[in-house]
Amino acid sequence: MHHPHLQPGTLWPAIVQRTAHALRSGALCPIETVRTVIEDGGVRFLVCEALSLRSKDKARKPGSAGGNPFLPYDAELFVTDISDDHVVLLNKFNVVEHHLLIVTRCFQAQESLLTVPDFAALLACMAEFPSLGFYNGGAAAGASQGHKHLHLVPLPLARDGPSMPIETLLRSAQAGAPGTVGSVPGLAFAHAFAPLDLIAAPRHEMAHAAYERYRILLDAVGVRALPVDGALLQSAPYNLLVMPAGLLVVPRSRECVEGISINALAFAGSVFVRDAAQMRTVEKLGPMNLLRRAAAAGEPGGAGP
Repeated sequence: MHHPHLQPGTLWPAIVQRTAHALRSGALCPIETVRTVIEDGGVRFLVCEALSLRSKDKARKPGSAGGNPFLPYDAELFVTDISDDHVVLLNKFNVVEHHLLIVTRCFQAQESLLTVPDFAALLACMAEFPSLGFYNGGAAAGASQGHKHLHLVPLPLARDGPSMPIETLLRSAQAGAPGTVGSVPGLAFAHAFAPLDLIAAPRHEMAHAAYERYRILLDAVGVRALPVDGALLQSAPYNLLVMPAGLLVVPRSRECVEGISINALAFAGSVFVRDAAQMRTVEKLGPMNLLRRAAAAGEPGGAGP
């Protein structure tokens, strides 16, 4: 079935309009936070401490509405169609304002590998405003839903400083030749990075280029493609950042460290904590060490086991 496709220049106005409507209706439930900057390893980490999680915790209690929240999705959170394969929704419990979800229309498992259409949908949205795309490959990588969805948040993440905390370290990694796969000096956790100029080619060509780079990065960190019932599933959990500077993949060993859930956004330098006790844990351990423990074992920049 043919669906409307995203028209250039229409996404941001649609986000602003739908956000205002969803706030009025109560469908959108932002999580208020207190933000603290913790400097560690040359990065000014942004640590967001929740003031209250009552609405989110209530939604997860036994007996509350469960199942797949994307089939059907809440029409109050619908922003726009992107393609025949994807829609854009507001993230119901958002910490970052205007946090979007790029969701497949039909069910695909979150553990299935991303595809060229997934990258095409993400890049179409990223072309509309400065933004950071990310993906949580499985529950152990911080995914809270089993239906495939990518995330998109506007940049900058903070009002002052770089557009995202790890940007200061990325500058040295960008010096490599286009198409090379390497690491980011200073990131003290297992990862692989590849520069990618998101405006260097027509969008359909860029989607193919991003997909190819993504598959190379997965191989570099030891995440293999497993054919299962006609789909390609991941062999291990991982996080992906799609940034203006390029792609970063982090292999994962566990979702939580000392009870703190870590998703892809944390590896960009923005860590979410539920309360003051978790904030004290981050201060004690240091954000970079927290991320190192969440990533798969291995040398910084190297593959996991």
